[in-house]
Amino acid sequence: MAESKLLPLSEAIDRFVSDGSSIAMGLAQETLIPFAAGHELIRRKKQCLTLIGPISDILFDQIIGAGCVRKIRAAWVGNVITGSSYNFRRAVESGALEMEDHSNLTLAMALRAGAMGVSFMPARTALGSDLFKTNTCLKTMTCPFSGDTLTAVAALRPDVSIVHLQRADEFGNAHAWGNLGLIRDACMASRHIIITAEEIVSREIISRDPNRVITPGYRVSAVVHAPWGGHPSPVPGYYNRDHQGFLDYRTASKTPQAFDDWQKKWVLGIRNWKDYTKLLGDQRMAALAIKHHDLSEPVDYGY
Repeated sequence: MAESKLLPLSEAIDRFVSDGSSIAMGLAQETLIPFAAGHELIRRKKQCLTLIGPISDILFDQIIGAGCVRKIRAAWVGNVITGSSYNFRRAVESGALEMEDHSNLTLAMALRAGAMGVSFMPARTALGSDLFKTNTCLKTMTCPFSGDTLTAVAALRPDVSIVHLQRADEFGNAHAWGNLGLIRDACMASRHIIITAEEIVSREIISRDPNRVITPGYRVSAVVHAPWGGHPSPVPGYYNRDHQGFLDYRTASKTPQAFDDWQKKWVLGIRNWKDYTKLLGDQRMAALAIKHHDLSEPVDYGY
């Protein structure tokens, strides 16, 4: 019988994320971003982290502002509604943050190589770009079959992938739908996987739709029940993007003091998801919650 992997968020972070870890987050690009887990990294005072992700939205900026990050390996860091993010800019301009620039595709290829267990992936992307000047993980190579010049993208193997999904069972089998982005490859490339989920459901519910399982349960290190754990990003089927939340954060992060005040209220003052939803308030949650559900047709797997 498989053992339950269900843990409180604080214990999952303490057990599987150490100082100096490389962490893949924000892998679905503007949706399913694990904000609750990112905030727990801040509360647990993790240090010298390397954050990996294509478009993390404001989550990376929040973790940078808390002083937890040494390096970023990403295609873009900012606020998708308002543009640049202030903590990120301050850290880069002061020299406190090391940046490894990627395109969305080079990051995807790097994680795919890690998932496949190979040292690099060949591609035609980025040739002639400035990425080769700033990113030592990109090299040119000659194809042994065609003689063409190609990009060799070095494999990325994060210590941990942290993903927020719609539902999971206690054994690590989980469903995700919507834009999956780089979730599957990042999970398969990582040493550990922490899943935060809107709902914890039975194994029978997960097994009814095996094609939707994002990663094998045996590869998962911890499962955490985290309702509204993706807010303010959208979670398809559960709630929409909280546009006002992103606008509010822009104002609340313009100065270090303003960010410190925001962090005390929205991160350091929170003990669990119940505290967070209480702070959000019933009216705001009701306005964001999905009201009209468009369910897919059931499939027939036979018997």
